[in-house]
Amino acid sequence: MVENAEVVVIGAGLAGLVAARRLRDAGVDVRVLESAGQVGGRVRTELVDGFRLDVGFQVLCPAYPAAAREFDLAALDLRPFLPGVRVHTDDGSHLLALAPAAFRDGWKALAHGLFGPSDLLALAALSGRDLVGTRAKVRADRSTYRELRRLGCSNRLINTVLAPFLSGVFLEGELSTSSRFFHLVWRSFLRGGAALPAAGMGQLPAQLAARLPVDTVRLNTAVTSVAPGEVRTADGARWSARAVVVATDADAAGRLVPGIRVPGWKSVTTYYHATSATLDAEPVLRVDPTDGLMVNSVVISAVAPAYAPPGTSLVATSVLGVPSSVDETERRIRDRLPRLYGLGADEWTLVSAFPVPHALPAMPAPHPLRGRVRLDRGLYVCGDHRDTSSIQGALASGRRAAHAVLADLRPRYPELVAWENTNTT
Repeated sequence: MVENAEVVVIGAGLAGLVAARRLRDAGVDVRVLESAGQVGGRVRTELVDGFRLDVGFQVLCPAYPAAAREFDLAALDLRPFLPGVRVHTDDGSHLLALAPAAFRDGWKALAHGLFGPSDLLALAALSGRDLVGTRAKVRADRSTYRELRRLGCSNRLINTVLAPFLSGVFLEGELSTSSRFFHLVWRSFLRGGAALPAAGMGQLPAQLAARLPVDTVRLNTAVTSVAPGEVRTADGARWSARAVVVATDADAAGRLVPGIRVPGWKSVTTYYHATSATLDAEPVLRVDPTDGLMVNSVVISAVAPAYAPPGTSLVATSVLGVPSSVDETERRIRDRLPRLYGLGADEWTLVSAFPVPHALPAMPAPHPLRGRVRLDRGLYVCGDHRDTSSIQGALASGRRAAHAVLADLRPRYPELVAWENTNTT
């Protein structure tokens, strides 16, 4: 059986949906083939016993340049985190945030030696520079740790505040991730903080998919091979198209298109615990630099109340990697939650755990901020492995791929080739 479309997009994650929507808006006949039973790829929300659980702890930075371009942010009803972090140490906890409520804790942290006056100056200098928005691609690239040291941050500040916070962003504790990416993330955080859609992160792909005609996305359709202008699926169908866009994760793209560089993966496991006991409803990320197990924890329902049924609180706690025993690690986490929240271990109920072995493509320095999306005339690729390992990267790469296709298929779009070659994520 042969089916036809002007463009076939493989994968209904954020990158594939953005590419499909932009092509459709330009009048192109598009079909999206997705192997799973739902859209979203790695950005999904599951309903379990009345709780909304994102598959792995995820957030949206509203200040990402692509966020306002691709989403109706008002319709997402974004619920913000307090912009900062609560650091738990042996002498108590300290709220370090860009908020008046954190002023007293900031001075207390300074007095208790979490950081020194020179660290405050270093943080202010690098933050001011990033707020101005120096183009990241012109900066020398090095590990984030080396960059922080170069900018005057002490090991004390890095180890007690910055590394615990950034480890949850990069999903690695050594801060070996590209400093160019760090500056992009830091700038976005300073400009807009982090937030959750009121109904869960799954609303991001759902909103993108809703803008496509109902017959555009075909679920449960696994692709077995691709070539310029041709796609074959596991059910024996063959698609003929003028262009094919591979919008899968890096591993699947490498299998379908030999020669694509497949990066390593960073993994995470997120545990969701619930309690009906009275809980401090502070919508801020919590870290413990002395713990060695938990990378971060947060009362998700304090950020977005619809994540939990009335009368309960939902806490998300993440650890780096996928442990050999998810159950044993859960017991260890339950023993640590009292230190963060003041409730005994028996006050918590495990709702679910999500091991995510392929959470983020690794970005060790030096790392290019973007890879080409046009592999051959008629064959294109997009995804966060072609830009930065982030929602921003996925959205931007989908847009770039759509523009490259339009430049090849539509003579009236030649300026898009120049856009792809010069624009910075």
